Amino acid sequence: MTAPAQRPVVAVAGASGFVGSALLPVLVDDFDVVALRRTPANELPGVRWQRCDLFSMLQTERALEGVDYAVYLVHSMLPARLTQARFEDMDFILADNFARSAARAGVKQILYLGGIIPDDARLSRHLASRLEVERVLAARGVPVTSLRAGLIVGPQGSSFRMVARLVNRSPILLCPHWTRSMTQPVGLRDVVRLLRFCVGREEMYGRAFDLGGPEVMTYVDLMKRTAARLGKKRCIVAVPFIPTRLSVLGMRLITGAHRELVAPLVESLRHAMVAHSPTLQERAGIVAQNFDDALDEALPAEKAASEEADDHLARRHVHSEEGLYVCSIQRLPLPPGYDAIWVAREYARWLPSFFKRVLVVTVDEHLNLAFRVTGVKRPLLELSYSSNRSSADRPLYYITGGLLARVGDVPDGRAPARLEFRESPDRRSVLAAIFNYSPSLPWWFYRVTQAPIHLLVMKLFGWHLARQKPLARLAPDGRPVGHV
Repeated sequence: MTAPAQRPVVAVAGASGFVGSALLPVLVDDFDVVALRRTPANELPGVRWQRCDLFSMLQTERALEGVDYAVYLVHSMLPARLTQARFEDMDFILADNFARSAARAGVKQILYLGGIIPDDARLSRHLASRLEVERVLAARGVPVTSLRAGLIVGPQGSSFRMVARLVNRSPILLCPHWTRSMTQPVGLRDVVRLLRFCVGREEMYGRAFDLGGPEVMTYVDLMKRTAARLGKKRCIVAVPFIPTRLSVLGMRLITGAHRELVAPLVESLRHAMVAHSPTLQERAGIVAQNFDDALDEALPAEKAASEEADDHLARRHVHSEEGLYVCSIQRLPLPPGYDAIWVAREYARWLPSFFKRVLVVTVDEHLNLAFRVTGVKRPLLELSYSSNRSSADRPLYYITGGLLARVGDVPDGRAPARLEFRESPDRRSVLAAIFNYSPSLPWWFYRVTQAPIHLLVMKLFGWHLARQKPLARLAPDGRPVGHV
């Protein structure tokens, strides 16, 4: 008797999001599915939930072991309240961790859901980040298939949720200039079917496809038709000169959404989000769902999830455990010819010069660092260099002690506190990142002292790096030669 053939394994990062939740049941018929998320989740037949913090490369590597194909549905536009990082830098780190881990695990394909990229030289931060993530995912050698969508009409989707709430809660809608921009909404059902279609198809490797529904409309038309589907009569008034900040404030007040979510999305709405050539639907044999039908599927589920939606939009689901840890990321210029290891060592050399004779930094034979105030025996911080987890483009230090660090048992599922310096794939920048750091200072005091001082120091260090002369001598691989 012949043993049954082993099914391919698909990992889904962002499995608990609105697209991931709809995709999982579609995948289980043909694949063994591994759903990645940071916190435990309810069981789903045919799906193995894997606890994974994507900010930890080690956890991500372990999660992708034995995986054939990976679907990446992660965006970080809702940072925790103790985050000191731009959302695009967080997205960069997450994507790079995933790409490196996928390459190490031998993943055959990464499938990424991003945004339509308009023909505009000046992209919004939101769309520029989506494009950067796409490039970062492809930079480590694993073929990437990118599906670029505009507004996805589906329950619990952040963009659609804000539109639905605007229409549902406000009898008078003052429409700024961006509401005249064109959009091509696509139904969640179509997005899920197209994601499934692309999994494992070699002819899709290394390609990007625009997704769009059968109708192109303005955002004003979109809101009118949503109101009609909700049975609401709305007075829509064009006010072309509303400043962007005022528009953001209005949307926040009406929808209850966090500023970190609203502002980038509103900035993106000035672009025409129309698919350039939505040929993928034809290739997959899918008749695109019209807008009204997509609304009819999305709106009832959206109403049923109103309380959970409040927490999601307002970012109220940050628990006390999350609030005790710091994430801080600063993107710094990388001088031509240098690498991230040099940046890490230069930081240890430069820091005492910035604080003059107040601060002393010592480096032992194992490259471990200790930061001390002159005359004080116990260090402020102790950093242990991880030789087995570091590389020339990513030196890694664990935060293992010091007066300013609370070091103890790491909570279940959380990676240890660490500092890293990570090169971008194009070697034009380096990201200095702190993860899971627990300050010993009371949080209110940390916020007004240590946190702003750290940001100021990193900004000044970035200026220092920008003034460095290019290194003339390079090795055959392009890395610097002869520096310490």
